[in-house]
Amino acid sequence: MPALTAHTRPDDSARCPCGTGDVYGDCCGPLLSQQRHAATAEQLMRSRFTAFATGDVDHALRSWHPRTSPSWRELDTSLADGTRWLRLDVLRSEQGGPFDQEGVVEFRAHAKTAQGRRVLHEVSRFERVDGRWLYVSGEVVTGA
Repeated sequence: MPALTAHTRPDDSARCPCGTGDVYGDCCGPLLSQQRHAATAEQLMRSRFTAFATGDVDHALRSWHPRTSPSWRELDTSLADGTRWLRLDVLRSEQGGPFDQEGVVEFRAHAKTAQGRRVLHEVSRFERVDGRWLYVSGEVVTGA
């Protein structure tokens, strides 16, 4: 199913939106294009941020655990709200390594919305399913 939102794929030589400082073609690009899977929960979190920043609904859904995933249309509609994701700050990662089955990543995602600047502070939970990391859920941190 084609995306309703505009999907803007960064040039492979451009800095990756996820904030590692690496170029897109060596960082999140291969994950979004399905050339490889994330080795860690944090790597998946970064690729998901990049998916939201670039409007890649397909990767956002592909990386979401099926038991908690929204529908394609629900996610596409939420991406079309005009929010521009600017920066990702990963605050901590627990477990989520190459040999773990679960992981936690706490982050702050900075965005520009129609109402002004916004920061999403979330503690996200991930599970490895059939060798692939998937996003399960997130708890928004308020008052931090």
